[in-house]
Amino acid sequence: MVRLVLDPEGTVVPDVAAGLPGRGFWLSARRDAVKTACEKNLFAKAARAKAIAPPGLAGEIERQLTRRCLDLLGIARRAGATAVGFEKAKAQIQAGRVGVFVEAADGSAKGRAKMTGSAPQAPVIDVLTGAELGAAVGREYAVHIVVEAGPIADKLLREATRLGGFRTDRPTDVQTDVQ
Repeated sequence: MVRLVLDPEGTVVPDVAAGLPGRGFWLSARRDAVKTACEKNLFAKAARAKAIAPPGLAGEIERQLTRRCLDLLGIARRAGATAVGFEKAKAQIQAGRVGVFVEAADGSAKGRAKMTGSAPQAPVIDVLTGAELGAAVGREYAVHIVVEAGPIADKLLREATRLGGFRTDRPTDVQTDVQ
């Protein structure tokens, strides 16, 4: 779910951190749910007021969720809770310190399968590109990142799950009602 609020002018503003003041309303974290809510003017119904959905609202939500995921990866890196690259990630797996795998969406399917197959119980995040991952961990490009188990890995998994709703072409079976 993604929280949205109205600014003083009545424009719909994404609040992915759920910290902005005012009465918020929640929407499924899916690109098609945002599109449907805009087309049917569901924001005005939920807010019981005039609501203007700006063009590119889904894209803005995606940008904010991407930023949150990359920030969390940066925090994990600075905390020493990441292993970047195939060999370092493999060593982290052998040590049993896998909270979540982060695999580049544009990485080799064979290489990704080889890495994730060594710890099949660990959740996999694959919604970020290699360039985005590289920027988060101080490299030009990264394909394999292991984040140690803990609160950062848990939060990263939640945020990446929300981001996945904006980076997929699969149809949704999730309700698009605004709450």
